[in-house]
Amino acid sequence: MRIFSGVESVPEGFGPSAVTIGKFDGLHTGHRVIIDDLLALAGDDLLPVVVTFDRNPLRLLRPDKCPPPLVGLDQKLELLESVGVAATVVLRFDEALASLEPETFVDSVLIGPLGTKRLLVGDDFRFGHYGRGDVALLERMGPERGFTVQVQQQVTRASRRVSSTWIRELLGAGAIEEAAELLGRPPAVRGEVVHGAHRGRELGYPTANLDQESDGMIPADGVYAGRLVDRSMAPPAVYPAAISVGSNPTFEGVPPKQVEAYVLDRTLDLYGHVVDVEFTHRIRGQVAYEGIEPLIAQMAVDVAQVRTLVG
Repeated sequence: MRIFSGVESVPEGFGPSAVTIGKFDGLHTGHRVIIDDLLALAGDDLLPVVVTFDRNPLRLLRPDKCPPPLVGLDQKLELLESVGVAATVVLRFDEALASLEPETFVDSVLIGPLGTKRLLVGDDFRFGHYGRGDVALLERMGPERGFTVQVQQQVTRASRRVSSTWIRELLGAGAIEEAAELLGRPPAVRGEVVHGAHRGRELGYPTANLDQESDGMIPADGVYAGRLVDRSMAPPAVYPAAISVGSNPTFEGVPPKQVEAYVLDRTLDLYGHVVDVEFTHRIRGQVAYEGIEPLIAQMAVDVAQVRTLVG
């Protein structure tokens, strides 16, 4: 997949294209229906292209209302490539982009650089300054600019729209398996392995601690079964893991929402490696234990359960 940072990096003569636009946070099963329709719309004569943003527009427009992203930008681009998108244009969402009039957005983003011939958008799609652009405007402009518009209806499950908001609610409640069903894959956090307090090693369960600036939404505090994927290896190495999320209330001074993964039955030096920690099952919530021995005993029970589930 070709990745363009802004339309200014798209080469002259690119296209013609079939294009869809959106945040695509998480690239969940609803988004995948859109991508499938985009590929069908492109057929054999057009390039299937996604236009997305380097951040949630709410970070600029309403930072107090901006939710945590389900994936980082690199994760999103990898997911788009995995489903067959030919090219992705990543727009920097800044004041200049936010202030573009809808007609200018169409001409300067869709028509000139991409040679858009077919455009796929959601039925509630809004764009341009103050969201003044909508599907009706695109349908009026299409014949003049030489493109057609296809409207994508909402994808629902159990009478509710499949959305990033719903998945965030599930992750916030620790409902990992339900979130994975909507995502179409296990939720994951990506980050660099850094040094911690080494308490896990002292307890007999050495953990890989993720940097606090990791990408991806961290689920509710608790203990999980899952996998650690070492992306510094070629190909990436995959290990079953018991995962702890939270501040570890038995000890003081642990950062909030710390992600720690204990790789089952392996001794690995992962410091400085970029890894994905994938969550497949929730084992339990976090508990403050009175002393080390009860904690060690519970950790043995947790690891045994994780081994049954993924190991």
